[in-house]
Amino acid sequence: MTQKLVIIGNGMAPGRMLEHLFEQAPGQYQVTIFNAEPRVNYDRIMLSPVLSGEKDYEEIIIHGDGWYIKHGITLYKGHKIVAIDRAKKTVTSDHGVTESYDKLVIATGSVPFIIPVPGKDLRGVITYRDLDDVQAMLLAAQSREKAVVIGGGLLGLEAAAGLASRGMDVTVLHVMPTLMERQLDPAAGYLLQKAVEDRGIKVICKANTKAIIGDGRVEGIELDDSRIIPATLVVMAVGIRPNAGIAKDAGLAVNRGIVVDDGMMTSDGDIMALGECAEVGGMVYGLVAPLYEMARIAASHLAGDRSPAFVHSDTPTKLKVTGINLFSLGDFADGDDREEIVLRDAAGGVYKRLVLKDNRIIGTVLYGETADGAWFNDLKKKQTDISDMRETLIFGQAYQGGSPLDPMAAVAALPDDAEICGCNGVCKGKIVSTITGKSLTSLDDVRAHTKASASCGSCTGLVEQLMTLTLGDSYNPAAVQPMCTCTELGHDDVRRLIKAKGLKTIPAVMQELEWKTSCGCAKCRPALNYYLVCDWPDEYADDYQSRFINERVHANIQKDGTYSVVPRMWGGVTNAQELRAIADVVDKFEIPLVKVTGGQRIDLLGIEKEDLPAVWADLGKAGFVSGQAYAKGLRTVKTCVGSDWCRFGTQDSTGLGIRIEKFMWGSWTPAKLKMAVSGCPRNCAEATCKDIGVVCVDSGFEIHFAGAAGLDIKGTEVLGLVKTEDEALEHIVALTQMYREQARYLERIYTWAKRVGLDEIRRQILGDADKRKAYFDRFVFSQKFAQVDPWSERVSGKDKHEFRPMATVGFSEAAE
Repeated sequence: MTQKLVIIGNGMAPGRMLEHLFEQAPGQYQVTIFNAEPRVNYDRIMLSPVLSGEKDYEEIIIHGDGWYIKHGITLYKGHKIVAIDRAKKTVTSDHGVTESYDKLVIATGSVPFIIPVPGKDLRGVITYRDLDDVQAMLLAAQSREKAVVIGGGLLGLEAAAGLASRGMDVTVLHVMPTLMERQLDPAAGYLLQKAVEDRGIKVICKANTKAIIGDGRVEGIELDDSRIIPATLVVMAVGIRPNAGIAKDAGLAVNRGIVVDDGMMTSDGDIMALGECAEVGGMVYGLVAPLYEMARIAASHLAGDRSPAFVHSDTPTKLKVTGINLFSLGDFADGDDREEIVLRDAAGGVYKRLVLKDNRIIGTVLYGETADGAWFNDLKKKQTDISDMRETLIFGQAYQGGSPLDPMAAVAALPDDAEICGCNGVCKGKIVSTITGKSLTSLDDVRAHTKASASCGSCTGLVEQLMTLTLGDSYNPAAVQPMCTCTELGHDDVRRLIKAKGLKTIPAVMQELEWKTSCGCAKCRPALNYYLVCDWPDEYADDYQSRFINERVHANIQKDGTYSVVPRMWGGVTNAQELRAIADVVDKFEIPLVKVTGGQRIDLLGIEKEDLPAVWADLGKAGFVSGQAYAKGLRTVKTCVGSDWCRFGTQDSTGLGIRIEKFMWGSWTPAKLKMAVSGCPRNCAEATCKDIGVVCVDSGFEIHFAGAAGLDIKGTEVLGLVKTEDEALEHIVALTQMYREQARYLERIYTWAKRVGLDEIRRQILGDADKRKAYFDRFVFSQKFAQVDPWSERVSGKDKHEFRPMATVGFSEAAE
């Protein structure tokens, strides 16, 4: 008989538990999930790339809405459980929903620790634990002002790096003498601090926060030595504690966390707990690998197999900041009964330390070169006697035997039970057997079937080496990756065949290219919609159902379900009439927040969905069109005041920026496109970190492209110098059209440029006048159909069902 399984929490651990459970016991449970967050399950490990701009939220979703529908799961989004009635076996949410259970799993995670200092409740003081925190930081980062991160651990440093990449002036305050002191020894901590400071982030160690100061909102931090650190944003990342309150209120045994046995069972035989809220063997965990092990064990017990038991195992620590490679494992404290082997390479920025006890590794710290981390981990886990390899041990696996091995031979020498993916606990033998048993040929296949390299991605190189060893010449890491599981074709082949076969609708593409599914998925449908819009602008009707929510409703959804609206301001220029119109809209609709963005626009936040058409109508009367701040398309052209006002200006940068934006607005692109025009080499508009930028000089206009400010931090490449505004516009438009026609959906321009080659782009755009003119003409043609204001269309009634509030349906009581 089907049992009712209720889960409190929808994080990575319960999501993984359900994956295992559905494999082992399909149909055994009717599952209901209450999630305090108003969204589906996502990969919290990847929050740092979202903060830095390297990834979007959609890219880190683990289980989309379709997965819950497929498995018949009832998911209550934005419902926090406020009561567990163990006698009645029910749970109740803060929205008044009550559900009964046969088995209950508590997976409430952890809550951030807030240091109890004066000012901790000021506006502008936030924590870093979930997507809401990231969105708050992204909003604050638009000011490009000063941020202080309290805490120099993993989360604190990742938050600092993300905010710095967004243009903020960041200071890290850490109470201990060195960064990440729980994971690194002082030598590695010194190297880490140097690397962080090289990225423009200030670090102050031995900094004890006395108070957070400000009048209504944060203005700075006062240290106990009376120093004042100015700040408009303070991020607390000083640790976490298990979120066990609901379990304690229900009378379950709670210590630091919810006390469970090695089968994840609480003091109530019908209630389990797992994840960061659980305490097993007197320990609580915050890294993903042990949480996934809890999930595996809980699923087995729910499926009826009570033999698996949780056993503590040290988990390696890695930092998700590009360019900083570190690996830390085990116990590296000093002691009389311990020895150490240390290697330092000052020129190469490499530090390695092995801590030994009785000729066995008990701790490892690697900085700069971390490739041997998995091997050292395996030696530690098996308690291997290293006496015979002591002289060469620090040089790594490749040097055992006196001379360096080929890296592939080193991987081949790993035993089958060597752990390759620490996040998911996947060993070499499982990866190899799955590749051969299921005839896997791509990295995505291996990730899907084994989970190896599917979380933080730091083991991707090892997984690819295993694929090469297993598949031989038949595996080509550079081979085409399918755009999703619905097709064997990659993005480039799909784009080519759409043109070659004259395919002009999504159903036609799926039929003629032999899609494996009836309707596609959330990965392929938005991509196909973009490719068809780009290739057939005069014939294809945009399928709004194939777009993500922000593009469907032409506004950005916020964490509370309201939306933000950004009117377009050409080149960042406005006037009194436009400002009055915005003020009137703010007053009329009681909009709670008005924010100036980093792109020189005004953002109106907190608008109800059903009010959007009316807001747009009033803004449209003042001449505003959509700023498309939600779009995979042209968002802004940022400008400085140029030669009209600035004593250093060489050209009319404001006028050129307005001209570019008015010419190109409305165009869809593979990913978001941001531009800037600076009036002189002082570069006040920050043109050299944009997708496309112009730096005005005395002799003309220097065109830049392919800048990046996410995890891949790089300045722009120079396309070339042109003499006139007309030439600048032609080159910029042609470059954009080349990118539109050749890039893969969601591929940023800097990634596309690296793939196709900078010289090839310069050859086609700068060196081939005929090709440049052809690109330009195709863009101009497409704009005939693209430059239609979506706000005006919806004010006129298009897609009006999208903006109707849901009806409240009442039901009469059923007769007994």
